[in-house]
Formats: sequence, C-alpha cells, structure tokens
Amino acid sequence: MARWEPNAAERLANAALDLFAERGYENTTVIDIAQRAGLGKTTFFRHFQDKREVLFGGGTMDELLVEAIAAAPPAATPLQAVGHALDAAGAKVFTPARRAFIARRQTVIDANPELREREALKNLALVASMTGALSRRGAPELTARVAAELGALASGLAFARWSRTATGDGVGDDVGAAVGDDFGEIARQALADVQASMAAC
Repeated sequence: MARWEPNAAERLANAALDLFAERGYENTTVIDIAQRAGLGKTTFFRHFQDKREVLFGGGTMDELLVEAIAAAPPAATPLQAVGHALDAAGAKVFTPARRAFIARRQTVIDANPELREREALKNLALVASMTGALSRRGAPELTARVAAELGALASGLAFARWSRTATGDGVGDDVGAAVGDDFGEIARQALADVQASMAAC
C-alpha cells in the first residue's frame, strides 16, 4: 500500500531545481529527482507526468485562475475578472515565502530551451483557460480572448517587476514602475499600464 508522503510535490520540485542547477536539465533523471527528495519513482509520477512538469505545478495555476474568474463579482467586466484572478495568484502563488524558489525556478527555465518551450505552452494553456472562464461568465468569444491575452501580458509584466523588487530593481522600467511588494497590486498596475498602452495605440 502506498504511503502518504507529506509535502511530496514541494519536495520533488525543490529537488528537481537543485539537480537541474547542479547537473543540468539534460543530465537529471526522474529517479535522480525522486531519490534526492527521499521519495520513490511511483510517488513522482503520482504528482507529475514527466521531469519537465515538475517545475510547472501540474494544472494548479489553471485551476486557480479559472476559479478566481468565476468567483469575481457578477458586475465585473472581463478585465476586472482577470484582475481578480491575478489577485488570487498573488495571494496563493507569488508570495514572499515562495520568492526565492520562483526566482531559482525561472533561472533554470531560462537556461534550458526545452523548459522554455514547456513554459510557452503552459502560458498558451493559461490564456485558453482564462478565455473559457470568461466566456462562461457571458463575455462574447472575442472579448473573452482579448481580455485573457491582455491578462497574460499583464501577468508577465507583473512577474518581471515583482521579481526585480527582490533585488531593488523593481522601478523605472519602460512600462511603469512597480508599486510595493504585493504581486496582486503590481499585477493590477501592470493591467492598467497595458490598458493605457492599448488606448494609446
């Protein structure tokens, strides 16, 4: 009978991050990751489908954003619903406690073409998930797609700004300065900057 392993997904993700940084992505196997985490291969595959997926949290972010869009106030516009979702991401994913892990994770992803490709595919899936969630709220298909795309752009800008606040470089970029250290606040400012730029176009 399988044992319950506390914090198994987090342990596996941290182990993978350490090994990818030490040995390189290509030279790390699923067995290596499981052993470093003190777990078995079976436990790894209960949480992740392959070694690429270990850094992307399965469908957690998709579920979080979809649920947050659905929970936005009924009178919220599509972009306001997306802002609600970005707030939820800040509260549950992009937290101060996870900043060091997220920064290390991004460094590993940026250094590996296969991981960059998976990240790009994940981002496309997030846009599709947000589009679907907005459509279910009654937004016309094109409006839902545009709001989701703008939300993804704002999220990327917010992530870059939020990441730079850790090193004191979070101000003065070409699309507006980050305010404070809260991801949700930074994301809302990024969303406002995207809307302003769209209007200027």
